[in-house]
Amino acid sequence: MNNNVLSYSVQFIVLVLAQVLVLNNINFLGFINPYLYVIFILLFPINNNRLVFLMLSFALGLTIDIFSDSGGIHAAAALTITFIRPLVLKFCFGSVYEHNTIKFKNVDFGAKVIYFVILIVIHHFILFALEIFNLKDIILVLQKTLFSSIFTSILCLIATILFSRKT
Repeated sequence: MNNNVLSYSVQFIVLVLAQVLVLNNINFLGFINPYLYVIFILLFPINNNRLVFLMLSFALGLTIDIFSDSGGIHAAAALTITFIRPLVLKFCFGSVYEHNTIKFKNVDFGAKVIYFVILIVIHHFILFALEIFNLKDIILVLQKTLFSSIFTSILCLIATILFSRKT
């Protein structure tokens, strides 16, 4: 257990630093902003304490907000996908999730892609809707959501492939 806490702490810190120092400075064509920190929420173990997971997700979003001076939009988006994650897991993985036997490194790649894309699109839509917060700019919200979601999904899948532990 102690080794897992250390591992998740290191992941948390590395993702925050990568997001704040590198990825927040990418703004390609005004629509592509990658948010790799969501991979922490996407790949967090399923059988852990839900309250701890909600608090960690809030802390992750709030930390990104503090460094980005974004007023809580990352915390709101992170908490939302953390809260709806069980529904998306059940939708994507079905009975494997029901029996708590899911291991992300062993699941079908297609199901993992669908899972990633659903949660990333929801995260980005909430993030950009709160950032712009104007109904007349819904096209801009949808553009930023679409392009950033594609780039973030690709980045998360590459990171998952590169950093997955081979057993």
